[in-house]
Amino acid sequence: MANHKSALKRIRQANTRRLANRYYAKTARNAVRKLRATTDKAVAVEMLPKVSSMLDKLAKKNIIHKNKAGNLKSKLTLHVNSLA
Repeated sequence: MANHKSALKRIRQANTRRLANRYYAKTARNAVRKLRATTDKAVAVEMLPKVSSMLDKLAKKNIIHKNKAGNLKSKLTLHVNSLA
C-alpha cells in the first residue's frame, strides 16, 4: 500500500481515468459494431462521420493507437461504400 498522500492521490486519479477510458473505448466499440451491422446505406453514411470522429478523439487521447483508429476508419469506409 502507498505511504504518501501524493501516491494515494495518484492511485485515485489513475483509477478514475481508467474507468473513463474504458467507458469511451467501449462506447466507440459499440458504435463500430452498430455501423458494421447496418445494411441501409443512408443510415450508414450518416453514422460514418460520427464514428470516425469518435475514433479520432480516442487516438488523440492515446486510448487507442492512431494506426488502429486509421485501420478501423478505413474498413468502415469500405463497408459503407460497398452497401447498395
